[in-house]
Amino acid sequence: MQEDKKTKDNTKKDKSEIIKFKGKYISAIGRRKTSVSRVRLYKKGDGRILVNEKKADAFFTPDCILIINQPLKLTGHLKDTDISISSKGGGKKGQAEAARHGIARALISLDENLKPAIKAKGWLTRDARRKERKKPGLKKARKAPQWSKR
Repeated sequence: MQEDKKTKDNTKKDKSEIIKFKGKYISAIGRRKTSVSRVRLYKKGDGRILVNEKKADAFFTPDCILIINQPLKLTGHLKDTDISISSKGGGKKGQAEAARHGIARALISLDENLKPAIKAKGWLTRDARRKERKKPGLKKARKAPQWSKR
C-alpha cells in the first residue's frame, strides 16, 4: 500500500511544471465541426504554445502542430508571441484546425493589415461540415432500406 501512495504522489503535477502566461492578450474563438478552441495571443513572448495547460508537442501530434503554426509562419509571428489554447470537443485534428481558426482571428485583431494574406489561405472561414443526422424510416442519413417485391 505504501508503494501505491508513492506512485500517486509522483504523478501529481508540481507547481513548477505549470506554465502560465502573464500580461495583456488578444482573445479569439475558433471552431471546426464539434471542436471549439479559445485562443489567447500574448503580444510579448518567445514562441511558446500551450494547449489545455500542456505544451503543444505533448498534446498534439507533429502534423497537428504544423496546422496550428501555419498562420504564425505566414505572418512572421512564430517566435515573438506566446499562445494559450483551450480546446474542447471533437478529435485532435478538429481541435488543431479550430485552434488555427482562432489564431488567425487573433492575428487579425492584432494587425488588420494581415487580413488579406490570411483570408487568401482560407483560414478565416469556419469549416461547418458535420455528420448529417439520421432520418426516421432510413437506415442511415440517406440510405433507404431495400424494398423487395413479394
